[in-house]
Amino acid sequence: MSSVTPAPASPPARRLPLAGVLRVGRPSDIWFKPALSVVAAIAPPGLALPALGRLDLAMYTMAGSLCALYAHNRPYAARAGALAWVVLGMLGGLAVALVAASLTGSAVVLVTVGALLAAAQKVLCDATRVGPPGNVVLTFVSSASLFAPQTLAHVPGHLALAAATGAWAWLVCMAPALVRPHGPERRATAAALKAAAAYAGTGGTGEGHARARAAGYAAVQAAWQALLSTGARSRTRRALERLVVRAEVALAAPTEADAGRLRAWAGALRGTGPVPQAGLPRAAADELLGVDAARGLWARLGPLTPLAVRTALGCALAGYASLALGVGRPYWALVTAASLYQANIALTWSRAVQRVVGNVVGVLVFAAVAPLAHLGQAALVLCCLAFSFGAELLISRNYWLGSVCVTPMALLITEFAGYQNPGELITERVVDTVVGALVGFVAAVAVTNRRAGDRVERALTAADRARERAARLLAGRDPDAAALEAARRGLAVALAELRATADAAAGEWWQRALPQERVVLAEQSGHRTLAATARRQGLLPDRGTDTETEDARP
Repeated sequence: MSSVTPAPASPPARRLPLAGVLRVGRPSDIWFKPALSVVAAIAPPGLALPALGRLDLAMYTMAGSLCALYAHNRPYAARAGALAWVVLGMLGGLAVALVAASLTGSAVVLVTVGALLAAAQKVLCDATRVGPPGNVVLTFVSSASLFAPQTLAHVPGHLALAAATGAWAWLVCMAPALVRPHGPERRATAAALKAAAAYAGTGGTGEGHARARAAGYAAVQAAWQALLSTGARSRTRRALERLVVRAEVALAAPTEADAGRLRAWAGALRGTGPVPQAGLPRAAADELLGVDAARGLWARLGPLTPLAVRTALGCALAGYASLALGVGRPYWALVTAASLYQANIALTWSRAVQRVVGNVVGVLVFAAVAPLAHLGQAALVLCCLAFSFGAELLISRNYWLGSVCVTPMALLITEFAGYQNPGELITERVVDTVVGALVGFVAAVAVTNRRAGDRVERALTAADRARERAARLLAGRDPDAAALEAARRGLAVALAELRATADAAAGEWWQRALPQERVVLAEQSGHRTLAATARRQGLLPDRGTDTETEDARP
């Protein structure tokens, strides 16, 4: 329950923040997984090609190998399908790019094709929630291929190389399942417990409690999605479900939560040891069926229309501007623009600053490393491997730090077909970065997203209805246990969606004032109802009562 005083409705934010944009944070808990996977995926074909005297083909093998960056936060059952779709998506974009490059030499046409591909890749990655690195890698592969010398006769062979290395990347990413088959869902559950403990530490009213609560519900939703994608409800999954419920209850009633126990449970999920047994009342345990908060793909595509238009327009204009300046690689400007677009204008601005700073520092790193990379083709490949590892090590701390490694790696990839003048590469990269960032951001501002306010209204309505449903059940003398559990979970989902929608809309420009007061009031009443529902279910034990019951074990 929050005691925040409702804030009056405020006009749209128009400030462009600078403070904190370049602040370095904590690394991702699993940064080493994509880092090691992409190195393992790139190294065999990358080192074999120089031995065969065909390093010029490395661009196509890299296309498949870079798929190893995806889906590391997903359980292996879901990861298998997600990675397969990533590989197919990469091959689709690559095929369109190679065919276009073989049919026309018009740079304007090629930039247009690249912009349309970038918009499609952005929307599909966001709608399917594929996760980092999102559309940027796919757009880099297809855009770079548009400007590579190509003939129709060579397209099948190049696609076959990408498909083979994509299959190898799939195997690399699935291999850890042999050692720790439940690792991803254990980590997701641990993250939910830690986030709930952080919110419980604020007592629901302390400094930063609103942000901690939003982070907690986001972590809980991510944990449920991970558990729901594992297939059959095994003994391990049932034990993890009970822990996620405990995290949900702590978020609903932070003053009654034991933050120390939550952290202890999270710590026990490391490694492959037994999952802690968090007991629940028999009725609640019997009705634990999870939550399906995911909407259909088509339902998520509609709200992404402004983002698609921004991406297509921004990428096209950035590429055309680069051509007008006489830069030989307009796809760099196109990819820069494609990398900017986030959920709202404020986040897009922050990404633009991070991209420019990271790329400028990155070209300086390239200038220092170029003499070493030019010692031989094997040295060139090894430098690319080092930068691919460094990018994953740093990018979760802040995007600009990752760009410091991504930029020299991208510049080195252009030299697979032959060494080039470092000074020329550096100049063109800096020009394209600045052009892509400026033009891309202007396009984002020009394409308004007036539907953001409407989505807040719909989220408010959904949250109010979910709260009313739970309140009606609470008012009954003996509510059905399954209905009460479904109502509690539905209300938790609705409140999480409301906060995410309100935060996204707050960073948009050119829209009517948002109903901030109604959002805060809906959250306050919703969380009070959540606490009451959890108490009615017996999920909030009396103080001093042991929460571990023998009959609740899976």
